[in-house]
Amino acid sequence: MPSIAVKLYSVFFKFLFKHRLQNRIQTHVDESSNPYGVTTRPEESVSAANPSFTDGIASKDIHIDPTATALSVRIFLPESSLSPPEQPEPKSKPRSFQRDDRRNSYPYIGAPINDPRRCSFEGLSFRSDSNVYRGYSPLPQNSRRLPIILQFHGGGWVSGSNESVANDVFCRRIAKLCDVIVVAVGYRLAPENKYPAAFEDGLKVLHWLAKQANLAECSKSMGSGALGVGAEFTKAQVQRHIVDAFGASMVEPWLAAHGDPSRCVLLGVSCGGNIADYVARKAVEAGGLLDPVKVVAQVLMYPFFVGNVPTRSEINLANSYFYDKAMCLLAWKLFLPEEEFSLDHPAANPLIPDRTPPLKLIPPTLTVVAEHDWMRDRAIAYSETLRKVNVDAPVLEYKDAVHEFATLDMLLNTPQAQACAEDIAIWIKKYISLRGHEFSY
Repeated sequence: MPSIAVKLYSVFFKFLFKHRLQNRIQTHVDESSNPYGVTTRPEESVSAANPSFTDGIASKDIHIDPTATALSVRIFLPESSLSPPEQPEPKSKPRSFQRDDRRNSYPYIGAPINDPRRCSFEGLSFRSDSNVYRGYSPLPQNSRRLPIILQFHGGGWVSGSNESVANDVFCRRIAKLCDVIVVAVGYRLAPENKYPAAFEDGLKVLHWLAKQANLAECSKSMGSGALGVGAEFTKAQVQRHIVDAFGASMVEPWLAAHGDPSRCVLLGVSCGGNIADYVARKAVEAGGLLDPVKVVAQVLMYPFFVGNVPTRSEINLANSYFYDKAMCLLAWKLFLPEEEFSLDHPAANPLIPDRTPPLKLIPPTLTVVAEHDWMRDRAIAYSETLRKVNVDAPVLEYKDAVHEFATLDMLLNTPQAQACAEDIAIWIKKYISLRGHEFSY
């Protein structure tokens, strides 16, 4: 059984979450009046991005389509990306990878504005007190390429954020353990933006990754990046840094220098698992249209699957910890359009007949479930169905665990949460390891 502290926190969490759901109903805004949407709630604490490697991970926020929607991503780049590509180590490392212990930073990060080592773009962000650029700007040549994990947070469709403190800690943990770039998606929340907004946002980010990869390749072959209107820079400058005042650009420099989109993994937490499964299906249907992006696997952490015909866990654990059945059904009513509401909606039930594409084409899928989660049986049934058509679809079940046991703020530092992240990393590495570096478990 969960500890007394978890039980007490569950009571408080339920009260607070139910109150927020009721507020969402009372202050519901029709989508047509707010097409831009929201990706975070003012009452939820968020963590600021930090583009320097202060704890081994640098992060920054990017609005993908700022003129149309609130869709954003937070990129987590591990410090290991600064190592040379996997090859025999040279006698002296290139300057772009040498550590500058005096500044606790890297070359081109701490150099003054007028230093020839630094690109002199007007749009760079500097500290006024020391004229030092605060973020990491990579040199694309000979950089180490890392797989990309596209992460979708939880929160019952109406809350949560890719910038929340808990999600920030979790993504940093996954980036370190898996040695990958994590792109956390800030999709639009309900009820301001009902289905299919969150699903479309997830798919839009996947297409954005493909666009970024193609833009980076064009920039490399042409010797110049995609620049803003009226910009006049030398070829050497463009090849070094393509950064604008907001830390974003047409060619995203971190992904261009270090991302390997041919090794892309989807990771969804709670309702984010539903989004991940949708994006995986659409990636299969798109086929070569997403090149060079290749979705090689997906991880569904206690997905938000439901259905009209109740499973045993949906009956026996209806009043389970944190997210009980009554609250989740209310969240689904806020997320699905009234005329489409059904627990057998394609967004809710992965086992309804005639879904496309065929299940045998779904990428390898790891499912994480908790013993005291009322939605666990349907997630296990989905995994079993995938295995019947020869998809690698193991299930990791954690005893005495509750829904979101590895991602909830209070539970993030428990041994069980750490063990879950490590188990996920072991499985993911089967599908992202370079040829010749594979291993089994």
